[in-house]
Amino acid sequence: MENNFYEKGLKFECRRCSYCCGNGPGFVYLSKADLERFCAHFEMEPIAFVEKYCRWVTYYEGKTVLALIETKKLECVLWNNGCTAYKGRPVQCRTWPFWDWMVKEKADWDECAKDCPGMNSGPVHSKEEIEKAAKEYKENIPLDFEQWQADYL
Repeated sequence: MENNFYEKGLKFECRRCSYCCGNGPGFVYLSKADLERFCAHFEMEPIAFVEKYCRWVTYYEGKTVLALIETKKLECVLWNNGCTAYKGRPVQCRTWPFWDWMVKEKADWDECAKDCPGMNSGPVHSKEEIEKAAKEYKENIPLDFEQWQADYL
Protein backbone atom coordinates (compact mmCIF):
# COMPACT_ATOMS: atom_id res chain seq x y z
CA MET A 1 0.00 0.00 0.00
CA GLU A 2 1.57 3.28 -1.10
CA ASN A 3 0.84 5.98 1.42
CA ASN A 4 2.84 8.59 3.26
CA PHE A 5 0.48 9.80 5.94
CA TYR A 6 1.05 6.76 8.19
CA GLU A 7 4.72 6.28 7.30
CA LYS A 8 5.70 6.88 10.95
CA GLY A 9 2.73 4.87 12.24
CA LEU A 10 -0.62 5.78 13.73
CA LYS A 11 -1.80 5.92 17.31
CA PHE A 12 -4.66 3.73 18.39
CA GLU A 13 -5.87 2.12 21.59
CA CYS A 14 -9.35 0.71 22.01
CA ARG A 15 -11.19 2.68 24.70
CA ARG A 16 -13.99 0.13 24.84
CA CYS A 17 -16.48 2.94 24.36
CA SER A 18 -18.72 0.76 22.17
CA TYR A 19 -18.93 3.34 19.38
CA CYS A 20 -18.00 0.79 16.73
CA CYS A 21 -19.96 -1.95 18.52
CA GLY A 22 -23.24 -0.22 19.07
CA ASN A 23 -23.72 3.19 17.56
CA GLY A 24 -26.14 2.20 14.85
CA PRO A 25 -27.02 -0.57 12.49
CA GLY A 26 -24.22 -2.36 10.73
CA PHE A 27 -22.80 -5.70 9.84
CA VAL A 28 -20.03 -7.71 11.45
CA TYR A 29 -19.36 -10.27 8.76
CA LEU A 30 -17.87 -13.59 9.81
CA SER A 31 -15.47 -15.71 7.82
CA LYS A 32 -15.15 -19.43 8.39
CA ALA A 33 -12.05 -18.77 10.52
CA ASP A 34 -13.99 -16.17 12.57
CA LEU A 35 -16.79 -18.65 13.17
CA GLU A 36 -14.34 -21.34 14.28
CA ARG A 37 -12.54 -18.87 16.59
CA PHE A 38 -15.87 -17.89 18.18
CA CYS A 39 -16.88 -21.52 18.59
CA ALA A 40 -13.60 -22.28 20.35
CA HIS A 41 -13.94 -19.19 22.55
CA PHE A 42 -17.51 -20.00 23.62
CA GLU A 43 -17.00 -23.79 23.51
CA MET A 44 -19.98 -24.15 21.16
CA GLU A 45 -20.66 -26.10 18.02
CA PRO A 46 -21.00 -24.02 14.83
CA ILE A 47 -24.71 -24.72 14.33
CA ALA A 48 -25.52 -23.71 17.92
CA PHE A 49 -23.40 -20.55 17.67
CA VAL A 50 -25.02 -19.48 14.40
CA GLU A 51 -28.52 -20.11 15.78
CA LYS A 52 -27.82 -18.03 18.89
CA TYR A 53 -25.64 -15.17 17.62
CA CYS A 54 -25.91 -14.86 13.84
CA ARG A 55 -28.07 -13.97 10.87
CA TRP A 56 -27.77 -14.45 7.14
CA VAL A 57 -27.59 -11.19 5.19
CA THR A 58 -27.33 -10.17 1.56
CA TYR A 59 -23.78 -9.19 0.66
CA TYR A 60 -22.21 -7.89 -2.52
CA GLU A 61 -23.30 -9.51 -5.76
CA GLY A 62 -26.35 -10.97 -4.04
CA LYS A 63 -24.43 -13.52 -1.96
CA THR A 64 -25.94 -14.55 1.36
CA VAL A 65 -23.29 -14.39 4.09
CA LEU A 66 -22.97 -14.83 7.84
CA ALA A 67 -23.06 -11.83 10.19
CA LEU A 68 -23.54 -11.27 13.90
CA ILE A 69 -26.97 -10.12 15.03
CA GLU A 70 -27.62 -6.86 16.87
CA THR A 71 -29.65 -6.14 19.96
CA LYS A 72 -32.73 -3.92 19.90
CA LYS A 73 -30.41 -1.08 20.97
CA LEU A 74 -28.36 -1.74 17.78
CA GLU A 75 -25.39 -3.04 19.75
CA CYS A 76 -23.43 -6.10 18.74
CA VAL A 77 -24.99 -9.16 20.33
CA LEU A 78 -21.64 -9.84 22.02
CA TRP A 79 -21.38 -6.39 23.63
CA ASN A 80 -22.06 -6.18 27.38
CA ASN A 81 -20.16 -3.17 28.75
CA GLY A 82 -17.26 -4.64 26.81
CA CYS A 83 -16.80 -7.33 24.23
CA THR A 84 -17.67 -10.71 25.72
CA ALA A 85 -15.50 -12.36 23.07
CA TYR A 86 -12.60 -9.90 22.91
CA LYS A 87 -9.89 -12.56 22.61
CA GLY A 88 -11.92 -14.46 20.01
CA ARG A 89 -13.26 -11.48 18.08
CA PRO A 90 -13.46 -11.60 14.28
CA VAL A 91 -11.01 -10.10 11.79
CA GLN A 92 -13.33 -7.16 11.15
CA CYS A 93 -13.12 -6.18 14.82
CA ARG A 94 -9.47 -7.12 15.39
CA THR A 95 -8.23 -5.01 12.49
CA TRP A 96 -10.22 -1.84 13.36
CA PRO A 97 -9.32 0.97 12.61
CA PHE A 98 -6.69 -0.15 10.12
CA TRP A 99 -9.11 -1.13 7.36
CA ASP A 100 -7.76 -0.66 3.85
CA TRP A 101 -10.19 2.13 2.91
CA MET A 102 -9.68 3.91 6.22
CA VAL A 103 -5.90 4.16 5.93
CA LYS A 104 -5.86 4.94 2.22
CA GLU A 105 -6.16 8.71 2.73
CA LYS A 106 -5.53 10.89 5.76
CA ALA A 107 -8.91 12.59 5.25
CA ASP A 108 -10.68 9.21 5.66
CA TRP A 109 -8.69 8.47 8.82
CA ASP A 110 -9.42 11.91 10.26
CA GLU A 111 -13.14 11.62 9.47
CA CYS A 112 -13.40 8.27 11.29
CA ALA A 113 -11.30 9.59 14.19
CA LYS A 114 -13.99 12.19 14.91
CA ASP A 115 -16.18 9.36 16.24
CA CYS A 116 -13.60 6.98 17.71
CA PRO A 117 -11.81 8.24 20.85
CA GLY A 118 -9.18 5.50 20.51
CA MET A 119 -7.91 6.80 17.19
CA ASN A 120 -4.96 9.21 17.46
CA SER A 121 -4.38 8.17 21.08
CA GLY A 122 -2.53 5.35 22.76
CA PRO A 123 0.48 3.48 21.40
CA VAL A 124 1.86 3.99 17.92
CA HIS A 125 1.25 1.13 15.49
CA SER A 126 3.95 0.78 12.88
CA LYS A 127 3.47 1.07 9.15
CA GLU A 128 4.03 -2.70 8.93
CA GLU A 129 1.35 -3.44 11.55
CA ILE A 130 -1.10 -1.12 9.80
CA GLU A 131 -0.49 -2.67 6.39
CA LYS A 132 -0.74 -6.20 7.78
CA ALA A 133 -4.10 -5.40 9.41
CA ALA A 134 -5.38 -3.62 6.28
CA LYS A 135 -4.43 -6.61 4.15
CA GLU A 136 -6.03 -9.08 6.59
CA TYR A 137 -9.24 -7.02 6.61
CA LYS A 138 -9.34 -6.78 2.82
CA GLU A 139 -8.69 -10.50 2.34
CA ASN A 140 -11.21 -11.63 4.97
CA ILE A 141 -14.07 -13.27 3.08
CA PRO A 142 -17.42 -13.73 4.82
CA LEU A 143 -18.73 -17.27 5.02
CA ASP A 144 -21.43 -17.67 2.41
CA PHE A 145 -24.49 -19.84 2.86
CA GLU A 146 -23.47 -22.38 0.22
CA GLN A 147 -20.10 -22.92 1.92
CA TRP A 148 -21.89 -23.15 5.30
CA GLN A 149 -24.11 -25.92 3.98
CA ALA A 150 -21.17 -27.80 2.50
CA ASP A 151 -19.04 -27.55 5.65
CA TYR A 152 -21.53 -27.76 8.53
CA LEU A 153 -24.81 -29.30 7.49
